[in-house]
Amino acid sequence: MASQNQNNNSKDIILVTGGSRGIGAAICKRLARDGFDIWLNFHSNIEKAEKVKKEIEDLGRQCELLQFDCSNFDESKNILEPLLEKSVPYGVVHNAGITRDGIFAMMPKHEWQQVIETSLGGFYNVIQPIITPMLRARKGRIVIISSVSGQTGQAGQVNYSAAKAGLIGAVKALAKEVAKRNILVNGVAPGLIETDMTKNVPLEHVLPLIPLGKQGNADDVAGAVSFLMGEDSKYITGQIINVNGGLYM
Repeated sequence: MASQNQNNNSKDIILVTGGSRGIGAAICKRLARDGFDIWLNFHSNIEKAEKVKKEIEDLGRQCELLQFDCSNFDESKNILEPLLEKSVPYGVVHNAGITRDGIFAMMPKHEWQQVIETSLGGFYNVIQPIITPMLRARKGRIVIISSVSGQTGQAGQVNYSAAKAGLIGAVKALAKEVAKRNILVNGVAPGLIETDMTKNVPLEHVLPLIPLGKQGNADDVAGAVSFLMGEDSKYITGQIINVNGGLYM
């Protein structure tokens, strides 16, 4: 994987959104072990963000904390633009996302908007300011964290399924736009991963649907992201890697 190919003295930077906990934190730490410096975006939990930052620095890499709300275009732009004047990240992992589950017939508009604007709106707000500098650099990797819910649909998650399905379409379209400039765009679609977001899932009903019969963990997802950021994936773009134990094939 990437650690086999990445020069330990490299100063390549990867921006990870939603990097302070769960899957995002695991991705940050895995990419730091692969030799990347990290721009760690988080929204509100400074204590958890600082903990991940320390773990990254203990690995000998640099970590810059970027506190902004991915769903807010102006806020994202105001934080990113000054940084982009000095450095162009080699990669971006758009992981930020939230759930506001509920039956669609009873779903208030703000719960629809919050989920769509964080995942799908966040894709635009974060990737759009970075894509032009990447095009000029003629290299880069973009990895989007989607979900099995965006592939199959999930009752009680119309908003979340719509957002994650939209990201899959965005991956495929953007991959075609930027491939000639040596920028690879791919996605990872986790299934049932053991995080705070899934702690209330009724496992007795869900596990029988998974051929491997168990939950995955955040490191499983981070491993797929590591592969997509490394040299072994240099001929892969526009693809979605499923990390779901066989739940969706």
